[in-house]
Amino acid sequence: MKSGAPNPSKELYQQLRQLSCAQLWEKEVPRFDRAAPAERMERVAVIRAVGVVFSESGTPKQQAEVRPWLCGLLRDPEEKIRRYAMTALPKLGSSAREEAELLALWRTTTSEREKAALAETLEKIGGTATLGEIAGSANGQFAQAEQKVRASVERSAHPSIVRLDGEFTDFADVQIRLRGRDGLEQIVCEEVEELIAARGKFRIKKVKRGLVEISPVAPFNLGDLYTLRCFGTVSFVLGSVENSGGDASSIEALAQVIASPLSRRLLQAFTSGSIRYRLDFVDKGHQRSAVRLVSNRAYALCPEILNDARDAPWTIAIHPSAGESVVELSPRMSPDPRFAYRQGDVPAASHPPLAACLARLAGPHDGEVVWDPFCGSGLELIERALRGGVKRVIGTDLSREAIAISRRNLIAAGVKAEVDLTCCDFRAFEGLKAGGATLVITNPPMGKRVPIRDLQGLIEDLFAASARALQPGGRLIFANPLRLESPERTLKLQSRRVVDLGGFNCGVEVYSKLPC
Repeated sequence: MKSGAPNPSKELYQQLRQLSCAQLWEKEVPRFDRAAPAERMERVAVIRAVGVVFSESGTPKQQAEVRPWLCGLLRDPEEKIRRYAMTALPKLGSSAREEAELLALWRTTTSEREKAALAETLEKIGGTATLGEIAGSANGQFAQAEQKVRASVERSAHPSIVRLDGEFTDFADVQIRLRGRDGLEQIVCEEVEELIAARGKFRIKKVKRGLVEISPVAPFNLGDLYTLRCFGTVSFVLGSVENSGGDASSIEALAQVIASPLSRRLLQAFTSGSIRYRLDFVDKGHQRSAVRLVSNRAYALCPEILNDARDAPWTIAIHPSAGESVVELSPRMSPDPRFAYRQGDVPAASHPPLAACLARLAGPHDGEVVWDPFCGSGLELIERALRGGVKRVIGTDLSREAIAISRRNLIAAGVKAEVDLTCCDFRAFEGLKAGGATLVITNPPMGKRVPIRDLQGLIEDLFAASARALQPGGRLIFANPLRLESPERTLKLQSRRVVDLGGFNCGVEVYSKLPC
């Protein structure tokens, strides 16, 4: 068919797509069933429409009624009708009956095209029976289907979790990368140094913008790393390969790294249940073909490590670098165990590691009275309280929902300090006397996701309110979206870090309150 020419089958599908389940089932399906062979082929789009419409708006009862009809079509003499039916089936759920019908066709078909279509369907709904049929078939021709089915079976039979307590003893060749917001790496580094002083299990290898690389010098577990609160993600470097445009040699090299002894040791030590990972080519968009080729080859090399895009506890990410690609293994845990207190969130809420960094900048102070003028979901207050020495936490916010969420989060975090949360404009807050706070810590609205009519005026008012609230020697620590220093003469800038908050820079600033 020439480009731009009408496509009758596509046009028919678009018409049928607008019908209800009842209209399709009571009118179009019977018409299709009683039609002569030629008309059935002309109206094969009915099968596709049934699969889509019933999956989107059909009740479970209606879907259960449709599945036997689709199974019956798997025995139709026309291959095209059979292929349409097998494509529609996974949209409507499945049972052992549907799997058995598909496998019966798998055993009898002589069409390579149909067998490939069956493999695509079985990888969505197949189970142990499917594995028995396709495992090792056709010299790995259907390796992707086999791997997906095996991952589904393992996901159900042996649910996976990342182990924080699994000890890793063979650590000589391990490199660990702690990534975070660009500009906060020195704070992460200082936290690592504190961990090293306390436990002595690691050493710092290098510090780059947004990255701190460490290596173990003693047996360790993930729990040791997750005592650190200021990094965003942690990964283990599995290896690197030269960039060569995605040819067969680079596919083989990447697969070799994924299936390497180091990868196996790490995954076995830190996983309870089946070992499953999601493969991601960073900064390259969807790379379905590359993911398929690399993961299938890695599976052939090491069948116990399964690529699985659904609820996998690990990510293996391919990071582009100068002349090479670095392969890294990262745990996927939701919620992050460090911030499991987050019972709720608000729009434009703080990134938890940023809140932890702000709290670390506050330093240890006993008897602290902390105020967050824009408390949001309460992360800055919680992170500061978790560091100890806090007597009272005070939060204000214009949103009643934010106040309620902050309260739930503070309770979940086990904060023992006195808690005072008020729904109000911070400029009108009367619950804190002049000089009553030792610390103002906040991540104010940036005007990016929540529009602010006068952002400069808001930040100037924050400076003024902080100068009033802080006692001499008190600190103001906040993320400043503007290149604007305090106009208040009693607030002295002590430090400023330029931090990338996801496409725009802000200053993480520390001010101290001077005697009046």
